[in-house]
Amino acid sequence: MAPSSVWFTKQLPKDKWIELCNSIPKETIIYLLGGPADKSLCEEIKNKSSHSNIKILAGDLSLLESCELMKHAKMNYVNDSGPLHLASAGNSPTTAFFCSTVPAYGFYPLSYNSTVIEVNNLDCKPCGLHGYKACPKNNFRCGNEIKLPLLK
Repeated sequence: MAPSSVWFTKQLPKDKWIELCNSIPKETIIYLLGGPADKSLCEEIKNKSSHSNIKILAGDLSLLESCELMKHAKMNYVNDSGPLHLASAGNSPTTAFFCSTVPAYGFYPLSYNSTVIEVNNLDCKPCGLHGYKACPKNNFRCGNEIKLPLLK
């Protein structure tokens, strides 16, 4: 899982990541990926999750090491951000969350085993090409209303 993004409005809300972690079978190891700046978000997700098998690798892996880990994952859960493109490059299984942006911009998972999850039919979506530091409508419906996949 790569829960962070440079742009807040491209990032699935933290509570959704916690919920997703809690829905994954306990025997599955969850790796939280990202850069050094993403480590605190990953720690918060781990600490608030009831899943007991979460390992934080944010800031510990090189780009190539992250790609290799993603290539062998059962599933990669990512935002519309850099890790989405890493997963696509490795034809890695991918579930991509699109909050403020849309796959129609051409930045969607290219892997054979991929899924896009988003909220459709919002009059404010997309709100921009790359996202914003805050929701222009102050409600972040595009992220808060995303329905997570059923995993159990």
